[in-house]
Amino acid sequence: MELSITDIACFLGFFGVVVGVSLFKSRREKNSEDYFLASRGLSWPLIGLSIVAANMSTEQFVGMAGQGADTVGLAVSTWQLTGSLGIVIIAFTLLPRFLRAGIYTMPEYLEYRYNAGARAIMAVYTIAIYATVTTAVVLYSGALALQTIFGMDLTYGVWLIGAIAALYTTWGGLKAVAWADLFQGSALIIGGFITLVLGFAAVGGVNAFLEASSDKLHMFRPSYDKALPWHGVASGMWIPIVYYCGLNQFIVQRTLAAKNLKHGQFGIIFAAALWLIIPFAIVLPGIMANTLYAGQLDKPDQAYPMLIRNLIPAGIRGFMFAAIAGAIISSLASMLNSASTIFTMDLYKRHIKKDASQSSLILLGRVTTLSCALIGCVIAPFLAHPRFGGVFTFIQEYQGYISPGIVATFLFGFVVKRAPGAAGVTALLINVPIYGLLRWKASDTHYLICMMITFLSVVSVMGVITLIRPLPAPRVIPVKEDLDMRSSPGAKLAGAMVVVAVVVLFVVFR
Repeated sequence: MELSITDIACFLGFFGVVVGVSLFKSRREKNSEDYFLASRGLSWPLIGLSIVAANMSTEQFVGMAGQGADTVGLAVSTWQLTGSLGIVIIAFTLLPRFLRAGIYTMPEYLEYRYNAGARAIMAVYTIAIYATVTTAVVLYSGALALQTIFGMDLTYGVWLIGAIAALYTTWGGLKAVAWADLFQGSALIIGGFITLVLGFAAVGGVNAFLEASSDKLHMFRPSYDKALPWHGVASGMWIPIVYYCGLNQFIVQRTLAAKNLKHGQFGIIFAAALWLIIPFAIVLPGIMANTLYAGQLDKPDQAYPMLIRNLIPAGIRGFMFAAIAGAIISSLASMLNSASTIFTMDLYKRHIKKDASQSSLILLGRVTTLSCALIGCVIAPFLAHPRFGGVFTFIQEYQGYISPGIVATFLFGFVVKRAPGAAGVTALLINVPIYGLLRWKASDTHYLICMMITFLSVVSVMGVITLIRPLPAPRVIPVKEDLDMRSSPGAKLAGAMVVVAVVVLFVVFR
């Protein structure tokens, strides 16, 4: 696909504004709280759009649309709809705990609840997953989109994307990421609906689409389905949802930077409402691509890029190019910032140099950002191998090596007040071998069911350890006194409306 002068001007203008505003708004970062948590001053619109921009990457535009074009169809939307429901619940259950403690990172909370060992283990796990899985997936899927649409070399695309994201993230930290997300999140939503409308026109209208794709327009797949069986969804999907929406640093970090609890909760609910558009803006176009170009797709992950390549007219291509590039860069920037926050605050400052100066922490955060970007760029091209089964499946499956144990550690610690530090450390350590053994010996069992088995096994071990060596008294979690922790009735009403909308969509497309 060729870009006109107008398209190129639109693309360069968009990113000139994005980078310029983000660098300007983050120009006064003087300490670690400024750099890693945007001075704890984010308002709810910034939080909501930033969560959406971080989530709606090419993992969705490429991976989720690819699943829609493949056998899974609309059922892949279950991830987003369940996520909308889960993140609303988290806004009123987990978020108040985390804001009250005044933490920088999720591993930090585990030290307050268990011990320093639990914090260090989760920090190492999280950085490893970010560097080798999530950033690599975003880089690969983004480069695949650029390759499909513009014919760009895959490896070159990976390094180009990595360089742009590392630029403003390294400079301005979370505040730069959040302000960039304000523009990029809006572009993603607008771009998704432009593609949806043009897709409907190409397939002959809404009725023609519903007729041609009726077998793909169901939320629940049969139990024998290998990609997303209904019993896998019912048993284990809640585990990665709780991990991703409530315990995953690159999503939660925005809410930890909220001005107060009210802004944090409204920001989360705003994001949950915007997530409801993904079935329409991403998955339905993916299904349309299968209808229109099934014979031209070498792999399902090419579905959305193929739709853009063939349908977007001159004059709008530059905007769509900017929206796709923004999706890639926004998510990557979020992951890089979160990885650098965890390494700097949970490992370096806590275990290596406790008296580190604020300037040295910011410098290390920047170095870590660049290092993670380099690691992701090296790994990303290898994901083109067919054995990975598509980027969306890859990222969900491989996070199972840490997510059940982390979810079990947090939830058990909340409910069982006398669970000792040994229970938390053991839970984090045994997750990897249990899940790995299940994926090896029971490879035909769906990974969501393996996650549930892993979670139950970990909780059982934690229960035994607690019975043998309970804490003499519950641990005291610190309280951040200067933060307004008043909840909002308006947030509760908005959250209830999102829940109702999720239920309606599940019923309509059952």
